[in-house]
Amino acid sequence: MKLAILSRAPRSYSTQRLRTAALDRGHTVKVLNTLRFAIDLSGPEPDLQYRGKPLSHYDAALPRIGNSITYYGTAVVRQLEQMDVFTPNTSWGIQNSRDKLRASQILSRHDIGMPATTFVRDRADVIAAIERVGGAPVVIKLLEGTQGIGVILAPEIKVAEAIIETLQSTRQNVLIQRFVAESKGRDIRALVVGDRVVAAMRRVAKGDEFRSNVHRGGSVEAVSLDPEYERVAVRAAQIMGLRVAGVDMLEGDDGPLVMEVNSSPGLEGIESATNLDVAGAIIDHIDNQVAFPEIDVRQRLTVSTGYGVAELLVQAASDMVGKPLGESGLRDRDISVLTLQRGTQVIPNPRRSHVLEAGDRLLCFGKLEEMRSMIPSRRRRTRKVKRLPKDPIHEPWPTVEP
Repeated sequence: MKLAILSRAPRSYSTQRLRTAALDRGHTVKVLNTLRFAIDLSGPEPDLQYRGKPLSHYDAALPRIGNSITYYGTAVVRQLEQMDVFTPNTSWGIQNSRDKLRASQILSRHDIGMPATTFVRDRADVIAAIERVGGAPVVIKLLEGTQGIGVILAPEIKVAEAIIETLQSTRQNVLIQRFVAESKGRDIRALVVGDRVVAAMRRVAKGDEFRSNVHRGGSVEAVSLDPEYERVAVRAAQIMGLRVAGVDMLEGDDGPLVMEVNSSPGLEGIESATNLDVAGAIIDHIDNQVAFPEIDVRQRLTVSTGYGVAELLVQAASDMVGKPLGESGLRDRDISVLTLQRGTQVIPNPRRSHVLEAGDRLLCFGKLEEMRSMIPSRRRRTRKVKRLPKDPIHEPWPTVEP
């Protein structure tokens, strides 16, 4: 295959290892500076230029997008997706992983264990937010910090309040997170490629430092993960839309707690600790998947008038409960079930013989009107526009109830 590595650091260890692994396997590979691309939307089809010339054909592109160029970098990756070039990490997956709040919101929807987290903007809400995550000490994080930068441990509520107020005064958005004391300055980095963990290491903070990042002097050691840690790491990466990811987890008393999903994980630390060819595993995965470029499924499935994608919840009172999928009547209503989610288990392309249970979530494609009719009716608000009242503004302002 012909592979492009998108990187502004051609001499970095990770970029050099990926290039070497591709060349050793007989592939053609070039390292391209992400900022030298120009997105061309002037023609009949999406196109890219590189250094002022039309980009030649590539089978796959491996993005190594730095945090400082996330917006432009993901725009380039998105353009490659529109050109049917395979990318192991989606543009939206990279964007989601860069914003810690957005990542936490997405993972929490899928029952992924995480340290208790909250996000507030008003100073009056800070103390209540700290109490919600278990009280001091708490960890304060900048939404877009990397390598441990912008992560602060506040030992007391007053200290936390002062730090948050200071950061917010400089227009910084911060998360408030429970300090997981039992992790004792340690965390796990699992390197996920495709649907498996290819290598894992434990990072241990230096001295009294609670951040275990290698860039902060932390030490690393190879580790064999329990099946539960592997399952959580793979699922977190998949939920985020990443086929290559470094998943950072704390070792909590009740199991793994996902801290972060990194879309451009460094390879030097984990290859040194494990002595495993992680770069080679990434190249092999791309080679095996290159025939299946990333597509925007919702975009493709909603171009037909009257058809679309929707998630249907099987209610306890539904007559579908206890029936095989083939006897549910969905096909008769021109509705196809793409996946069935039961708790944390996701069943792709479920069989007709699969018996439905209350609480099942069905990701469906079909006629929107038919799917709307299956959603429990809600009390509709009147659409009639009323006349403006004689006194349109009340003084003083009424108390807003939560």
